[in-house]
Amino acid sequence: MNLHRWIASILFAMMLAACGGNVPEDEHGHAEGGEEGGEHAEEATKGSHGGRLLQQGGFSVELAIAEDGTPPKYQAWLYKGDEALPATAGKVVVRLKRLGNVQESHTLAQQADGSLMATTVVGEPHSFDVEVLAEIEGKPLRWAYESYEGRTRIPQAIAEQSGIKVAAAGAGIVADEHEVQGLLTPVEGRSAKVTARFPGPIRRLSANVGDRVVAGQTLAVIESNLSLSNYNITAPLSGVVVARDASVGAVAGEGMVLYEIADLSRLWVDLHIFGADAQHIQPGGRVQVTRMSDGMTIDTVIDRILPGTATASQSTVARATIANADGQWRPGSAVKARITVDLQPTSLVVPLAALQKFRDWDVVFIRVGDDYEVRPVTLGKRDATRVEILDGLKAGDQVVIEQSYLVKADIEKSGASHDH
Repeated sequence: MNLHRWIASILFAMMLAACGGNVPEDEHGHAEGGEEGGEHAEEATKGSHGGRLLQQGGFSVELAIAEDGTPPKYQAWLYKGDEALPATAGKVVVRLKRLGNVQESHTLAQQADGSLMATTVVGEPHSFDVEVLAEIEGKPLRWAYESYEGRTRIPQAIAEQSGIKVAAAGAGIVADEHEVQGLLTPVEGRSAKVTARFPGPIRRLSANVGDRVVAGQTLAVIESNLSLSNYNITAPLSGVVVARDASVGAVAGEGMVLYEIADLSRLWVDLHIFGADAQHIQPGGRVQVTRMSDGMTIDTVIDRILPGTATASQSTVARATIANADGQWRPGSAVKARITVDLQPTSLVVPLAALQKFRDWDVVFIRVGDDYEVRPVTLGKRDATRVEILDGLKAGDQVVIEQSYLVKADIEKSGASHDH
């Protein structure tokens, strides 16, 4: 199957799933089924308890995974022809080989109700190659079959072309972060009001709002009523004209404000912190500031915590400084920010992009060769990019970290069941 056909089939499956439809199985899926009987047989049948009926030489073992009121465990019933036999008539061992050649064994013991049941739990996913070894009335029996769920096969070339990427799960850092809102303001001491020194008519104005000016640049020419000669008004600092309060021909009074100039190459970010969160925020804490207009981010640190509280919001204000050489960060704009309070080492983390929902589980997908399979995971701490894995993975597992939704869609398209 080429990439375009594969992606088309995935998109069609996702569309049907969104509409509540059923998607037929295709060459990538591994539905419950496989082979049984002797070394192998062709089709699974069900017994009276709803389990898989394995038949050979006049004897039968009905095998199921009991999940009602108990963690998943193998349970079996013995038969000779159509006659149910007591548990004392035989013994059963189930050997499983999971993806990656991980093997486990479950020995079933006699129960008071006449069945046999393992004491060991069958972990999720219930996806493995199964070998059943039994002895009934002294006769040895064996069956082997595939029982796959949450698994698909994607050839390497298609995976690469579709952008599916994997990385080994391992130790990492999870940040303790607080999300806050903030406001950009000019830095105090980096702005100036340009005023007339002597009264008189304004003969020329050479800058407009938004213009960049340099220190010493002539901004206005005024004819002095005292000397009847022109004098120049120059920019006291380099920056941007943020206000112009004069017009040519008007009469300027002594001390009249003509312009306001601000050096906006650096701005303050005043971050508003509420309640108990303020106790955790300290100068030096790392901050990632996000511009709401386009999502652009910039990293900085908290310079200081301002004394008192903001009157209107009753919040504590933490102040940071950002560089604004390109002038795209504008005073008065609202921003959001993520303050890092602590960095916590963890033994196993994966990117958030690896996470998906599958049935009612939080899952990731692992790859072994060209096979991909779901792994239900228990989640711990998380930050904006990573999440801690408490259970369900081991270090070194190759986890899908990009385009995991495509793997999920292909597995759902396969229709692999949870039947045993």
